[in-house]
Amino acid sequence: MTTTDIPVISHWIDGAESASTSGRTAPVFNPATGSLSAHVALADQAEIDAAIASAKRGYQIWSGYSVAKRQTVLFAFRELLNARKQELAEIITAEHGKVVSDAMGEILRGQEVVEFATGFPHLIKGAFTENASTGIDVYSLKQPLGVVGVISPFNFPVMVPMWFFPIAIAAGNAVVLKPSEKDPSAALWMARLWKEAGLPDGVFTVLQGDKLAVDGLLESPDVKSISFVGSTPIAQYIYETASKNGKRVQALGGAKNHMLVLPDADLDLVADQAVNAGYGAAGERCMAISVVLAVEPVADELIEKISERISRLRIGNGAGDSAGEPDLGPLITGVHRDKVSGYVDIAEQDGATIVVDGRGCLVDGHEDGFWFGPTLIDAIPTTSRAYQEEIFGPVLSVVRVESFQDGLDLINSGAFGNGTAIFTNDGGAARRFQSEVEVGMIGINVPIPVPVAYHSFGGWKASLFGDAKAYGVHGFDFFTREKAITSRWLDPATHGGINLGFPQND
Repeated sequence: MTTTDIPVISHWIDGAESASTSGRTAPVFNPATGSLSAHVALADQAEIDAAIASAKRGYQIWSGYSVAKRQTVLFAFRELLNARKQELAEIITAEHGKVVSDAMGEILRGQEVVEFATGFPHLIKGAFTENASTGIDVYSLKQPLGVVGVISPFNFPVMVPMWFFPIAIAAGNAVVLKPSEKDPSAALWMARLWKEAGLPDGVFTVLQGDKLAVDGLLESPDVKSISFVGSTPIAQYIYETASKNGKRVQALGGAKNHMLVLPDADLDLVADQAVNAGYGAAGERCMAISVVLAVEPVADELIEKISERISRLRIGNGAGDSAGEPDLGPLITGVHRDKVSGYVDIAEQDGATIVVDGRGCLVDGHEDGFWFGPTLIDAIPTTSRAYQEEIFGPVLSVVRVESFQDGLDLINSGAFGNGTAIFTNDGGAARRFQSEVEVGMIGINVPIPVPVAYHSFGGWKASLFGDAKAYGVHGFDFFTREKAITSRWLDPATHGGINLGFPQND
């Protein structure tokens, strides 16, 4: 493509694509080829204001819809999504790089939240106490907030927004979604689907942009809440800035997830799951396992089993080729690949042993892609930055510990508290682990314990800022506010017309 042939990915405002006039763009790459596939618009203040104003208008319409009508739109969106999910998976792969089957898994987990949200009438009910005092009734109402902002990361361009917007919309709010500028097309695809499902214009808005767009949402008095997933430093900034501006905030940050392996565990199961959880999606998951805590004497055998499995992994274009679909694709950008490589350099400089080295990985026919191979590190010092910080790539470290207690203490001493797992056949050890570990999501012989949609997702410590987790009952509590009414009435006669038909919702 020539420069003039490269498309510009636009906003979605007032129920239609809205070309940017800001004059600012950012590049969008195909990570498998390294080629420039598009530019994405970066909003200026006028476009930020227009997006929020459109959402305000949409909210005025949508919040007046009956529960029955809102539910109909939710069901329609779910059916359209289910019918066309393959198309969406291919869009994710083209811009993020993850393999198509992994992209499909992302969509299906997001669809679970859509399905949960279709049952919203039960979850936005108020409560009623008759005759709380003589002749006085007390009851409560749950009402939407208004315009809400969602700021999503590059690693899950569909699933993470779906943690928030189905629930927000079901509850009667209007959503302004700011997707990552690295993979922005999926957001526009979902906007078109909402329109086809019958959602009024303005209720789902896509604002493309960078920090200017983020700050516009954080500072606007018309945006009542912010939902965010990303790195811990940015989550903290989001939380502090939005809170200062009087908003509700759920800001999910980074992670350094550990898997504690006890000597009685099935090491073949452990090796399989460590590879799945450490290298799936090229490690670009906030719930990826980064560290295996091996209670001796199992470390040597476990490292051997993991290394053997790594040798069978195929790296390539996530879209697949004549040999089929690879096991993992590229990283999102060349800059991020170099950052991941730098952490392996740090580990090596700090005295760790690089058992399997993914630096310098290339894929035939796609030499310009952003490749980084599965990497396995042994004996990494816990003082190393490569141990303490989130790498966000296909890098798995093994730390040898002498006991269950040593492993538990090491997990609890970390700054993060997102996810963790224990592998054991000892029920007593597992029960103690789930009770004492200082982490928000725990797997027992499950490596990636992402809760189902009717529970809630969120960590502890530096992995979550704000009081509300994502989706589940927490989600409906976050996206609604309660009114309590105390009332006393006389008892007049009531009259109504005659209608012998069966009562219907409308």
